[in-house]
Amino acid sequence: MSEIREVDRFECSVISVIKNLAWKGVTVEEKGTQGRVYFGRVNGDIEINPGDTFYLGIRPIYEIEDKTMRVTLYNSEDKPLDWTLV
Repeated sequence: MSEIREVDRFECSVISVIKNLAWKGVTVEEKGTQGRVYFGRVNGDIEINPGDTFYLGIRPIYEIEDKTMRVTLYNSEDKPLDWTLV
């Protein structure tokens, strides 16, 4: 298996969207592993619906409170929308 690079993107599908006043909480599922990730601060102005396709980028980090990766949600133009630690 090859090493994951920061420029690699993994296709994911939106599972659910929670709309708040200024932000959206978005849960996505990676298509290959069916692993799910929640992003809690996606800009509320961006149109996102269940079933939409977005992309995940993964960057290894030094361990922070049992977290070892920074996962970023990207749109189809490779613009970062939000990130979380897993």
